[in-house]
Amino acid sequence: MNIQRLTRSCLLILCLSLPALAGQKPGGSSAQKTALVNLTVVRDANGKPVKNAEVVLHLVDNHGKQKQEGLELKTHDDGKAEATGIPYGKVRIQVIAPGFKTYGEDVSVDQPTMEITIKLQKPAEQLSIYK
Repeated sequence: MNIQRLTRSCLLILCLSLPALAGQKPGGSSAQKTALVNLTVVRDANGKPVKNAEVVLHLVDNHGKQKQEGLELKTHDDGKAEATGIPYGKVRIQVIAPGFKTYGEDVSVDQPTMEITIKLQKPAEQLSIYK
């Protein structure tokens, strides 16, 4: 019985917070367009998918400043991740995966559906005067 109450409370909190994350007021409607963003993360060297890469999306304001709220995703075995309800405008995409350089780029979301392929590179060898 306590688990049911907890589950209902969590669902209620989730339902009330989702519109706020999308920039809307609960119960209100917004004319702001949103998009479905399909991301594919592959290795630059051979095009093979990178699984379990961390993908972070942040909205960026008109001054290029990153807004606080963000969305974190993980790629599946096929290197793909999907984000829905992304507002039109600039979005900063960061991808972090072990054994690869961290990727970062600002992308303009301006279509209802966007396909983005990210190619991760191996880190360059460190130079040292002690070798």
